[in-house]
Amino acid sequence: MGEKFPTPTLLIVIFFILSRLISTIGYSLRDDPESIRLASSDYGHILRENPAAVLYPTSIDEISSLIKFSNLISTPFSIAARGHGHSTMGQAMAPNGVVVDMMSLKNHHPSHASGIIVNTFNLSVNNNNYYADVGGGQLWIDVLHATLEHGLAPVAWTDYLYLTVGGTLSNAGISGSAFRFGPQISNVYEMDVVTGQGDFVTCSPQNNSDLFFGVLGGLGQFGIITRARIALEPAPKRVRWVRMLYNDFSAYARDQERLISVNGRKQSNALDYLEGSLLINQGSPNNWRSSFFPQSTYSRIISLVTKHGIIYSLEVAKYYDQHTETTVDKELELLLKGLSFLPGFVFEKDVAYVEFLNRVKSGEEKLQSQGQWDVPHPWLNLFVPKSRISDFDAGVLKGIVLKRNITTAPVLLYPMNRTKWDDRMSAVVPEEEVFYTVGFLHSSGFDEWEALEEQNKEILKFCAGVGIEIKQYLPYYKTQQGWMNHFGSKWNTFQKRKALFDPKKILSPGQRIFNK
Repeated sequence: MGEKFPTPTLLIVIFFILSRLISTIGYSLRDDPESIRLASSDYGHILRENPAAVLYPTSIDEISSLIKFSNLISTPFSIAARGHGHSTMGQAMAPNGVVVDMMSLKNHHPSHASGIIVNTFNLSVNNNNYYADVGGGQLWIDVLHATLEHGLAPVAWTDYLYLTVGGTLSNAGISGSAFRFGPQISNVYEMDVVTGQGDFVTCSPQNNSDLFFGVLGGLGQFGIITRARIALEPAPKRVRWVRMLYNDFSAYARDQERLISVNGRKQSNALDYLEGSLLINQGSPNNWRSSFFPQSTYSRIISLVTKHGIIYSLEVAKYYDQHTETTVDKELELLLKGLSFLPGFVFEKDVAYVEFLNRVKSGEEKLQSQGQWDVPHPWLNLFVPKSRISDFDAGVLKGIVLKRNITTAPVLLYPMNRTKWDDRMSAVVPEEEVFYTVGFLHSSGFDEWEALEEQNKEILKFCAGVGIEIKQYLPYYKTQQGWMNHFGSKWNTFQKRKALFDPKKILSPGQRIFNK
């Protein structure tokens, strides 16, 4: 940071002075053991960093005042916004600083609409457009239910809905809909942001655009999102959901790339969702992310995995309602015609729209009941250029992963279109038109995560050694050089935005971008 961090003792003194100074306007700044414990860990359960205090704000003004106070003192304390705590390597922590619990604002409805308000407006080209003003501390599952009351739903999703709006927009927000609708950050019209200087700013592509594009995918470095205006569309009622299995990676990749080439937002013959995943090791073909395969098929699928080592699963979905229920099967049939999946290994479901979007929740509840949710999660999420995905399959999946034989968690692998991303935003993706997201969603015992972390390091080392120019999603680097390499040509802009919006480097120290 260029200045020494204050000691925890000094921060506690600052905390008590601050809380007394501003107690008249309702601050809830705590340093009790339970508040500190909850804010010192995250979903990863690998790192633990104690803040000096936790702010449970009752208004946006309280967040702004806290940041301004830190700016005023000679040695500023760090501040980190925390949503649902789903980061995996301490990204939302503030060692010896203050963590802001954004979910405390869930039920707060100020004039700038931290609650959910659904509106319609007319664009100059006379197309109807729908949006929702949503608080940064709102969970996407709550956004879904609130917008459905109006017959609408967000355009872009993450696979897991119990994440905050501000949290996913600070990264990107991806899922199987991204090939067609882009990440969640590509579906935002406007935001309210409290900057690293404590200023409350409304920004959009037209107004305060540098802040707007910086914050989206900006890893919390420039400001705290308190409101986002997100794109909506008429909500479908049901989902035709299909999975197909492959034993040949080339065919698997070729079919995925063909399917995502039909990707116009208004193309009725396009898929609404496409994801791929791996079946490896022996055991149940289903996992905590999805229980799709009928139990009667387990033995056949397990035999395939035993024979080939890796089986590739392609998962697609088509949404429909009462107006399209007579055509959905024909459209799906035409899309899947000529694909090279294994005969006899096509599985189909028809489910309600909400059940499909919230499909991961049942897996979470099962793991929680077994005491396997709050455990270490040494995840590794990568974007891999299309031109090197076969090399990645051969060297990483069939090489490192199969040889180590310790991966039992879900592994995702599916392509996206770069044109659906806005290069003005802070998020970083490979330069090629098509790239793949690969996610190793590991879970482990508290004494076992280091072996999986070593595998992650071996994967990164392999990619660097053979020149596969990957980009990390939900990135984690220990050095500024690592971050410079990550941002590449965007690094200078990223630095300038930091100097402009958070010059004292107060926000999001857990990312370890500008502080040691």
